Amino acid sequence: MKADHYDSFARSYSAENESSLLNAYYERPAMIGLAGNVAGRRILDAGCGSGPLSAALRAKGAIMSGFDASPAMLDLARQRLGSSADLYVADLSKPLPFADDSFDDVVASLVLHYLEDWSGPLAELRRVLKPGGRLIVSVNHPAVSVVNYPSEDYFAIRQYAEDYEFDGDPAVLSFWHRPLSAMITAFTSAGYRIATLSEPGPAPDTPPEVLPPRIRNGERTAFLCFIFFVLEAEALRG
Repeated sequence: MKADHYDSFARSYSAENESSLLNAYYERPAMIGLAGNVAGRRILDAGCGSGPLSAALRAKGAIMSGFDASPAMLDLARQRLGSSADLYVADLSKPLPFADDSFDDVVASLVLHYLEDWSGPLAELRRVLKPGGRLIVSVNHPAVSVVNYPSEDYFAIRQYAEDYEFDGDPAVLSFWHRPLSAMITAFTSAGYRIATLSEPGPAPDTPPEVLPPRIRNGERTAFLCFIFFVLEAEALRG
């Protein structure tokens, strides 16, 4: 996927993100919950999009910086966050414009699954994290592939595309599937310790009308869509 792919539907994606079940009542609350008490912490929002997670963490007292590969998304983030957040157009597959040990935490919300290679990006994020800092990650849950693509090899790292509609506008997104074992290997090989692995349900304040019927009628309590990690950065060896 081209770095500026989101430019063509940035505004409609951002509008959808504000109130959709998967973003507003599932993924974003889970990320905020895993971040915990962030007051006074310097946090980098990697792939910040239009800035909703940055805004939520800033409201909890975090000092935010962020970057995204889409200039259109960054324009929306600047409108949302104003001058109080340092925002950059940058590509996670290339060196980032931040000094070593700059951040207490990095949040990477639904970003890594766009990348075939995780080794370089994970190393670069560890570089900008302080030793012991946290990388908080959400990605597509690998088990969903077993349901949606039963004929495909679960254990293969492979690319796939899906059709979406954001606020009424069609879009095609391409992702890279990788099995859970490959995710864990990538994290540990890059110098992270897995502190938390989470598979949350929808937020308690989710409006019933936006929930899937099998959750709304009490048959199920949750669903699989994303998987979440809190990773602690080990000290870099000289």
